[in-house]
Amino acid sequence: MKRQQRGEVPVVTRPIQQPSVVRPPATRRPVSAGELTALARALAQPAGQPHWRERVAGHLVPVRQGFVDHVRLTEGPGGLYAELLGQAPRLHRGVRLLTGEHPALLAALADLQHAVRQRRVTAAELRRRTGDLLRALTRHRQHGADLLWEAYQSDLGGET
Repeated sequence: MKRQQRGEVPVVTRPIQQPSVVRPPATRRPVSAGELTALARALAQPAGQPHWRERVAGHLVPVRQGFVDHVRLTEGPGGLYAELLGQAPRLHRGVRLLTGEHPALLAALADLQHAVRQRRVTAAELRRRTGDLLRALTRHRQHGADLLWEAYQSDLGGET
């Protein structure tokens, strides 16, 4: 290991520590990929089936609650993002972009839950809106995964 000269800025040569955020209780957990898949499958069923809208609405509940839990676990003074920024301030832009997506996704989930109960909203419209939302949630999950990878796996300025 190279000795640091006086006045030099130390270079991080190892990944930062994994977050100390404890696993959330069973009642608080982020939305799962399985819940997104279940919602997509419910939408893919023929809309003429009895109780189609009710099934779709039922699959929206855990997706919305899971996303609300995700926001609670990541934002705020005790959240994952605060801890992440405490260890890696360079990720501020990525955290800001992710938290900036939260209000629009929460609003889209609430709007969709309302729309599925409205008979005047067609099945085709519900499918389009839900497809848009599922793609947005998938992108958000990927951006979050990319940010965590950058935080915990990238090696800044290390020696070879």
